Amino acid sequence: MSITRSTHTISTLPNGTVLVAGGNSANGYLNSAELYDPSTEVWTMTGNMSTTRFVHKAVLLQSGKVLVTGGYSSIGYLSSTELYDPSTGMWTTTGNMIAGRLCHTATILSNGKVLVTGGYSSTSQLKSAELYDPTTGTWTATGSMNIIRVCHTASTLANGKVLVTGGYNGAFLNSTELYDPSTGTWTMTGNMNVPRVHHTASTLVNGRVLVTGGLSSSSSGLISAEFYNSSTGTWTAISNMAIGRVYHTASILINGQVLITGGTNATTIYLNSTELYDPSASTWTTVANMNTGRRNHTAAVLSNGKVLVVGGYNNGGFLNSAELY
Repeated sequence: MSITRSTHTISTLPNGTVLVAGGNSANGYLNSAELYDPSTEVWTMTGNMSTTRFVHKAVLLQSGKVLVTGGYSSIGYLSSTELYDPSTGMWTTTGNMIAGRLCHTATILSNGKVLVTGGYSSTSQLKSAELYDPTTGTWTATGSMNIIRVCHTASTLANGKVLVTGGYNGAFLNSTELYDPSTGTWTMTGNMNVPRVHHTASTLVNGRVLVTGGLSSSSSGLISAEFYNSSTGTWTAISNMAIGRVYHTASILINGQVLITGGTNATTIYLNSTELYDPSASTWTTVANMNTGRRNHTAAVLSNGKVLVVGGYNNGGFLNSAELY
């Protein structure tokens, strides 16, 4: 990339290019964005966001535009949101969220609206949720979660409901709950076996949700993994990963396997190791190492089936490197 960045967002656009936006670097918070073209393996700068932001979220809308929400900047916790239009390479501001948020989730629903949940605000940790309507560019409140959560995950299930897992609210959470878009309400579902924050959650081809790693009551990344069965509302522990990880990524490959990359397993150890989960055998396999250890990076699956890993941080500082699996 042209610029070092960590805690940025990544979005694969309908034309196959990959948009990276914002984050932070040694020079501070970023509003810059750039595009990766898999056909040429070249990065080019594109339009800047109106606001610097990191620990924000990005969602690809049904229109092909990218919605960026919240995050943090030098002015504090952001309620602002903006849209990237791939046809023009420009950003335009859209409606503000009701609450400023960082370390929240943003999930596109089957009806095209975007559900945002939880996160930190300037005065508190949040359990509130709100919906963005792309047709009007406005946000409206929806039912609040049962539990305050920050740095949790949100996953869309085959039935259209959204599963929220874990997070932190002064305690490490193993609780999970479901959002029903048809009613705008939340119901508690089965607890995970292990409390987790900064973990990953991936909806598998078989409909189950795989959760990996994260932090619990210790300072080391968790080695454990488990899956959620939506038909029973229960969690089942599976075999451990090879290495405990937090601030890693999880990418669902075209063959249905899940690629886990990097992260940390202790305060100052930055991992270049990667591993694959095979849902059909429920086993982990260690695969080739990345060239660079990294945490708080991003990963995107390309149309050619390769996985692009971008940026992040290690003990050498903020990274602008990218690599392909």
